[in-house]
Amino acid sequence: MENSRYPKFTFTWLGGLVLVAGMMVGMMVISFFSTFWKFIFRENLQHKDWFLLFSNAVIFLTAIAFFDLLIVRPNTGKKLNFNFSPTNFYTYLLIFPMMFGMMLIAEFITSQIPTTGPFFGKYYEFFTRLMEQLTDDPVVMIITAVICAPIFEEIVFRGIIQKGLINKGVQPLNAILAASVIFGLVHGNPWQFVGAVLLGCVLGLVYYKTKSLLLPMLLHGFNNLCSTILIAYTKNESFADAFKIPEWVMLAVGIMLFSVFYYLFTRKYKIHYSEI
Repeated sequence: MENSRYPKFTFTWLGGLVLVAGMMVGMMVISFFSTFWKFIFRENLQHKDWFLLFSNAVIFLTAIAFFDLLIVRPNTGKKLNFNFSPTNFYTYLLIFPMMFGMMLIAEFITSQIPTTGPFFGKYYEFFTRLMEQLTDDPVVMIITAVICAPIFEEIVFRGIIQKGLINKGVQPLNAILAASVIFGLVHGNPWQFVGAVLLGCVLGLVYYKTKSLLLPMLLHGFNNLCSTILIAYTKNESFADAFKIPEWVMLAVGIMLFSVFYYLFTRKYKIHYSEI
């Protein structure tokens, strides 16, 4: 690893502060740009569907740039860089069914979280309204959720946080769990928290084993694509509702898929991946 072209940086509380600071600066840039545009052109960019895509990109890019310039380069002498190499075809045949199995498990657990009541009811209504206001443009939704979000979020949560923790000496399992919990917390609601943590663990496992950030990006995009299709055609992110199948059946299918392909991927498939 000493001669690797990829920097061996670590992630600490300082790195976390730098990421947050970068995101805040990105938000300030977006706010300034929006205000300037409204003053000059008398047009509110908040009503433009593309502005959501633009805002997310600026915020994540600023955070990544801050971490690169303030943490990675001063401590390693190298610029922030990741392995995006594809792997052999057989690996894809294992990780996608494993991911889909966890998606079904996460869906069942999420469905058990209340959406009514004095607390959860109002929170769920607020969250639903917020999601409905994001965009009505399917093209912008797909670009944002299926392409941009997987790229930026995997760089931050798996590429920076998880890898940085492992480089710091944290046990891989603990690093995967920590990055996944943080990934869940930033979603800001209990319904997405569960899925983000569980699916984040699969993404983290795949990244740790294959050493390529491309694979968790593809899996993340696959999950978001399924959610986007379900919302577009059924107004619900539920496979059980979409296919009119009892939730417990989908859970059983999910457990079977995840268990079988997790075993094949981690125990039977003995290919050694390296990051050079």
